[in-house]
Amino acid sequence: MTMHADDYRADRGRYDSMTYRRCGRSGLRLPAISLGLWHNFGDDFTLDSQRATLRRAFDLGVTHFDLANNYGPPYGSAERNFGTIFAQDFKRYRDELVISSKAGYDMWPGPYGQGGGGRKYLISSLDQSLQRMGLDYVDIFYSHRFDPDTPLEETMGALDSIVRAGKALYVGISSYSGERTREAVQILRSLGTPLLIHQPSYSMLNRWVEEDLLDVLGETGVGCIAFSPLAQGMLTNKYLDGVPADSRAAQGKSLSAELLTEQNLKHVRALNEIASSRGQSLAQMALAWVLRDERVTSALVGASSVSQLENSLGALDNLEFTDHELETIDGHAVEAGINLWKTSSDS
Repeated sequence: MTMHADDYRADRGRYDSMTYRRCGRSGLRLPAISLGLWHNFGDDFTLDSQRATLRRAFDLGVTHFDLANNYGPPYGSAERNFGTIFAQDFKRYRDELVISSKAGYDMWPGPYGQGGGGRKYLISSLDQSLQRMGLDYVDIFYSHRFDPDTPLEETMGALDSIVRAGKALYVGISSYSGERTREAVQILRSLGTPLLIHQPSYSMLNRWVEEDLLDVLGETGVGCIAFSPLAQGMLTNKYLDGVPADSRAAQGKSLSAELLTEQNLKHVRALNEIASSRGQSLAQMALAWVLRDERVTSALVGASSVSQLENSLGALDNLEFTDHELETIDGHAVEAGINLWKTSSDS
């Protein structure tokens, strides 16, 4: 059924069942599960399908929508499509939403659009993002990756300037190591703009944040929102019996079919059995597992359909684990070579 603009009224019970968590030591609370627009919101998906997912998310209490300048395809299309739907459906609810964007990877031609942490790139990129989305400000703006070629003082100084200019309420970083995160915290604190949040990749098959980053975030009072908690789709039922034609692996979207080794799938199938014993889908258990740590504020999920979104949100019905379950999961929650952002976090 075709959806019409301006006919949306949010469900009055939208806050009845969602769990909200305080982001670090800030005054901001985020839903335990947030919606990411990395995939499924570019021009390769219909506006109607995107609208249906966004409406259903908000009706179920998902108040945080996460974007970046180059989400698509093509680059910028996720923000543009979101802006179209926002103007038609969500503008009246702006003060109930947390909208974030990022800059750090290549975005436009020439020396100033190739990404990194330079002041000109970050500020120009945010101006473009605001224009695409039709917003006066974003709630959170991230440095999308650590840039070893730019002084961290310049990157953090740009984030501070963005807040002072009223273009963002809070700032964050993504895929920074524990050491670089601590440095970023100190620089921003000296400027008077605290670091709100870190967005790292984190899942049962990609546990690098447990080495020291979560400790740094806990000590410094910075929140954490985990992206790719489903390991780019590996921690779902999609690949238990092969590679579907419409999957990310088949389409070459952020998950290489080469990673679907028999060894990796052996662990995934074992995790699926544990999830079944808990009365959950594998995706639901994977999300609950990431949220087991109180230092993790929110888990960021993508959704190609309303049913997929609803399945993910079902994770909130069972967030508790027994010690035995955690011990059994540890035997299969092993590195699977899926951390595409390792270069940034190792710098």
